[in-house]
Amino acid sequence: MKSQPFRNGSLAWKHPLPLQGTLCGMAYSKNPYLPKLRARAVRFVREQHWGIRETARYFGVQPGTVSKWLAKAPLGVGTIHEIPTESSAPHTSPQAIPATVIRRIRELRLARGRCAEVIHAQLQQEAVTIHLSTVKRTLLREGLLRTRSPWKVFHRSGERPMPQNPGDLVEIDSIHFLLASSRHYIVTLLDVLSRWAFARAIPRLTAPAAVLVVARARTYLPFAFSCIQSDHGPEFSTHFSRRMAVFGIRHRHIRVRKPNDNAHVERFNRTLQDDLRTDLRRYQADIPKLNAVISRYLRYYNFNRPHLSLRCHSPAEVFPRS
Repeated sequence: MKSQPFRNGSLAWKHPLPLQGTLCGMAYSKNPYLPKLRARAVRFVREQHWGIRETARYFGVQPGTVSKWLAKAPLGVGTIHEIPTESSAPHTSPQAIPATVIRRIRELRLARGRCAEVIHAQLQQEAVTIHLSTVKRTLLREGLLRTRSPWKVFHRSGERPMPQNPGDLVEIDSIHFLLASSRHYIVTLLDVLSRWAFARAIPRLTAPAAVLVVARARTYLPFAFSCIQSDHGPEFSTHFSRRMAVFGIRHRHIRVRKPNDNAHVERFNRTLQDDLRTDLRRYQADIPKLNAVISRYLRYYNFNRPHLSLRCHSPAEVFPRS
């Protein structure tokens, strides 16, 4: 930005914040540069004796705007460093929702946790005239809606593949065991087409640990993996996706809060916990013994257990090792 000459021949001092883009690109009430910019414009007029129109042209605003800034700046208080942004909220709201209706919306939400559509229908049954969008805005304003975290990474997973061959779609999940002083975990994998399964107990649930389980599963299952599908757990993070890419495996995430997208491995988790209920309780704090129990169960599950989805055959009978 070039310095602008004053009428007395001196040069205007440079401001560390660029003027271009200062007044645009974000909401007026949230722009952090405006308080200092207004004060700078007032100093130009009062201390450097710039004209209002000349100042308005320099800052890219209307002359009336500079006049309003001058009216807001107090006189006789020395150098002005900031003119704060005033709230743009109206002083009165004739169409505002009555406080009794807001309290009723809160009561209905907190009592049963029902959605805005159900609350709206119940208010109509109580002869309260209100629009559905107003109910949603009220719930959001009261902090009663579960919104997406700004820190949560949005995964674009692409289309779910239709399994034509074993390994085309392998689902992965984790089972959590809460102990008195710690947690232990079992990472499970299931091929959607062949129903071949794999599981491994681990002491800590991290992305590198999940990668090691997948590497062990690749040596156990009799086919290569093309696509592996997981939920949005922290163990299936960007690091996990990158390692799968190194293995030549596509990693996709299911829809948020849609565990049915991983229904096959979820059902395997239940079967594993039902069949090994006693052993899981006995050895849940002893990882080596627990893995030995799981290995014996996997031999039964993959080679001997009849599967209704496979017409009462085992995965090894329908899809034998090559």
